[in-house]
Amino acid sequence: MNEPTSTAPVPGLADSNPGDRTRRPHVRRGFMYWFGRAWLGLHGWELVGERPACRKCIVIGAPHTSNWDLPFSLAIAGVLGFQLHWLGKESLFKFPMGWLMRHLGGIAIERSGNNRIVERVVREFNGRADLCLAVAPEGTRGKSSRWKTGFYHMAVGAGVPIQLAFLDYGKKRGGMGPLLQPTGDLEADVAQMRAFYQGVKGRRPECQGDVEL
Repeated sequence: MNEPTSTAPVPGLADSNPGDRTRRPHVRRGFMYWFGRAWLGLHGWELVGERPACRKCIVIGAPHTSNWDLPFSLAIAGVLGFQLHWLGKESLFKFPMGWLMRHLGGIAIERSGNNRIVERVVREFNGRADLCLAVAPEGTRGKSSRWKTGFYHMAVGAGVPIQLAFLDYGKKRGGMGPLLQPTGDLEADVAQMRAFYQGVKGRRPECQGDVEL
């Protein structure tokens, strides 16, 4: 498996000053690093990019068409050296597997109303010093016609950037792309996302939603 490739610095982010608390510290290599290397190597995947350059961000998980997306995403985060968090329905966090889901970065959430989910996520960001939260814009593994806007409102509400991340099953590549700071101009921001995800194929391409909000 190839080592992560470099990406150019993103304008507007903090520099490499080790005393800068806005930058994400590297997680010490442990089980998730070695699991990630083994998982990606076993499946013949190439890793692209570097860990997010900030302590807090929404990580777009796209395309999201299969349950296999989660282990690939956790493997990538483990090798890149950061803790990836994700949202899961409350039933996943009950005994006996609840402790494991939380250990793997899961955050239990009640999915009865998108507005409440956005508010809950904003509170999570406000209450934590570090949080890279993976959100699937399509909102489902099944067929989706287009992306939902929840992830964008989460980023705007929490005042955090959006990390473009991808899983391309067609080319067996996955990782991190550029960091996008929401401008409030939804159409312009979505145009950048659409350009980045053009040609990226999920495990089940027929279920992918168009990059439209």
